[in-house]
Amino acid sequence: MMSRRKLIAGNWKMNGLSGALGYFSELAPVAAGASADVLVCPPATLIHAAVQACAGTGIRVGGQDCHAQDHGAHTGDISAAMLRDCGASHVILGHSERRADHGETDGDVRAKAVAALAAGLVPVICVGETLAEREAGRAVEVVARQLAGSLPENSAILDLVIAYEPVWAIGTGRTASAADVAAMHAAIRERLPNPLTTCIIYGGSVKPGNARELLSLADVDGALVGGASLDAADFSAIIEAVSLENEPLR
Repeated sequence: MMSRRKLIAGNWKMNGLSGALGYFSELAPVAAGASADVLVCPPATLIHAAVQACAGTGIRVGGQDCHAQDHGAHTGDISAAMLRDCGASHVILGHSERRADHGETDGDVRAKAVAALAAGLVPVICVGETLAEREAGRAVEVVARQLAGSLPENSAILDLVIAYEPVWAIGTGRTASAADVAAMHAAIRERLPNPLTTCIIYGGSVKPGNARELLSLADVDGALVGGASLDAADFSAIIEAVSLENEPLR
């Protein structure tokens, strides 16, 4: 049994905050006293400003996607190296909205993860099943396939995060039951090259009201928060839901 420090990550998606400076000022003291790492992933246009606003607070800033190439004729894209140059430490990859809206495959996600690692970023690799796949009894099969196809080679020695986000629970207000979350996280951990140290976080309508229950589950090492991360008070409440005692996780 080993200790894995929890991670609470906020995904702003395609949303900007006019009061971003006030947001980070409110978040800073909460992050400073937290027993979890805090990560905020704003749109690419706000990453540099967010990094500056978070200087000295311990809050980390990440991107929401990156290209598999480090440069070239890829209009509208941003490379992992460019994110790193802006001060980012992490990047979300393979989110279901990217897989659905842009047709990203597991192979695409793997290539991006390789690029992120080469640039010195920590990839947050997302996996998750649709409602139809869960109702057909194929949830573990689907997630296992995504995991196998999205992880880079030699991932046992790499610094990365896995985010389990059931597609049917993202932005819908629905949340997987505690039993379902625990079972899927356990299934994911069984399939990881380095199960003892790899951080697995849960995403899917995480809110202040359900955060404590979800974060207390075995094999749940944190949360990837969508809409609730846009409100500093709500996001702070989720961060505070992590126990002050950083006890070893099983």
